[in-house]
Amino acid sequence: MPELPEVQTTVKGLNLKVQNRTFVGVWSDWKKIVKKPKDFEIFRKELKGKKIKKIWRRAKNVIFDLSDNHSLLIHQKMTGHLMVGEWEENGGKWKPVKRGPLDEKINLFIHIVFFLDNKRMIALSDLRKFAKVELWKTKDLLRAKEFKDLGPEPLEKDFTFKKFKECLKDKKGKIKQVLMDPNIIAGIGNIYSNEALWWAKINPQKSALKLTEKELKLLYRSIKKVLLTGIKLGGESFSDYRNVDGKKGSFDDERKVYKRERQKCFRCKTPVQRLKFGGRSAFFCPQCQKL
Repeated sequence: MPELPEVQTTVKGLNLKVQNRTFVGVWSDWKKIVKKPKDFEIFRKELKGKKIKKIWRRAKNVIFDLSDNHSLLIHQKMTGHLMVGEWEENGGKWKPVKRGPLDEKINLFIHIVFFLDNKRMIALSDLRKFAKVELWKTKDLLRAKEFKDLGPEPLEKDFTFKKFKECLKDKKGKIKQVLMDPNIIAGIGNIYSNEALWWAKINPQKSALKLTEKELKLLYRSIKKVLLTGIKLGGESFSDYRNVDGKKGSFDDERKVYKRERQKCFRCKTPVQRLKFGGRSAFFCPQCQKL
C-alpha cells in the first residue's frame, strides 16, 4: 500500500502537472470505485467543470481542492497509483499514446480516467480494485468523523517530541501496530514502521507502554528520518507503487529490513527475521532489536 512518502510523491507530481486544470469528463469500467456520491452519473455531472486549485495529502489520502467549495478525495489503497499522461482506449483497455514508463504492465490496470481541459488525463491503475474516489463539499469533508479522527502528521513542524510522547501515552499493544494506527499518527504504514524500528533498535513486538525515554527519542528521530528519506527518493516501488509518470521510486536501495527475511542485517550481519501479527509482517534483526 502506498504510505506517506509515496502519497506525498504523488501529490507533488500532481501539483506540478495538473494544478489549475479543469475536469471535463470521467470514464470508469468499475463504477463502484466511486463511493460518494454512489451514483456514478451524478458524480460525473458534479465533477465536470470544476477547476483544480491545489492538491494536498492527509494521512494516505490524496485531496484535490476544487472550485465551488468542493474536494475530490482519492485513497489509492493497496495497489492503486495515480498517473498523468495521455491514453487512448481500445476495447475498454487504455494504452498510453507515447511509449515509455506508462507502458509497464503494472500501470495498465486502469479503472478510472479523468479528462482535463488541456487534453491530458489523470488515470488510476489499481490491480486489485480496492481504491476509492469521493466527491465532497469541502466543509463536510473537513468535518467528517473519519477525517477528524486522524492522528497528527509526523512531518509537520508542530509534531514535536512532546506531541509524539502524548500520541503514544497509554497506548496498549505492540509498538509496530501502534505506529501503523492512522488515528494515533497519520500515514506511517508497514514499510516505514519496520524501517524506523530498525534504525531505533526497537523490537516491533515490544509493548508501546514499555518504551524508555531514550527509546522514544530514538524512535521519534527514526520516524522522521525514514519518512523524509522516502520522500526524497520518491517512495518505495518494491510492489505496485509508481509515481505520476509511471516510474518507480528509489527507496528500495535504502531498505534495511523490510522484505529482507534471511538476509544479513546491515549492522551486525545476523539474518533478518519475519513475524506475522495483526495481519501484517514485521521484519527485524533479532540481535540489534532484542525484545
